[in-house]
Amino acid sequence: MVGRQGRVTGKIGPGLVGEVMIPIRGGVEAFYAYSAIQGEEIPVGSLIVVMDYHPPRTVYVSSASI
Repeated sequence: MVGRQGRVTGKIGPGLVGEVMIPIRGGVEAFYAYSAIQGEEIPVGSLIVVMDYHPPRTVYVSSASI
């Protein structure tokens, strides 16, 4: 999971549990998401990269640079 890219479908921010869609296992799955950088806000539609994974459905993400 670490290093995979996805899209934000539910805003990620301080005190918020967001949602991201990540391509995995031949499809796209939803995961609960927290920002890996304290205080960072990531709006809906942003491209992210997974920094840490806590099974079964939680990821810590950061904005991906294009």
